[in-house]
Amino acid sequence: MSEPTLNLVVLRSANLEQTAAFYTCLGLKFARHRHGNGPEHFASENAGTVFELYPVAADGFSTLGTRIGFRVPSVDATLAALGNYPSTVVSPARDSEWGRRAVVVDPDGHRVELLQTEP
Repeated sequence: MSEPTLNLVVLRSANLEQTAAFYTCLGLKFARHRHGNGPEHFASENAGTVFELYPVAADGFSTLGTRIGFRVPSVDATLAALGNYPSTVVSPARDSEWGRRAVVVDPDGHRVELLQTEP
């Protein structure tokens, strides 16, 4: 049996447009979706993993404590692309045992690790 692989991540957002624009700066490409009677949301598919942004649920369900990470071609270039979000950097870019890394926070408060493994 093969190992399980992650294929879906869903985050809740108070402002879908703003949050989708933030993740677009990381290089994600989104399309609007709606399944049946469900809410309109944004979806991005990359290397077999679907990353979705849904509106905050009326029942108060939140994903705020969720921390996610993306491997990016350049941490420094990604941080520069996030220039319209100046207060996002939680941990500035620095080299680590895993590669060059930084931590930012999205418009909803989710912490997002950026990792560059190639120099």
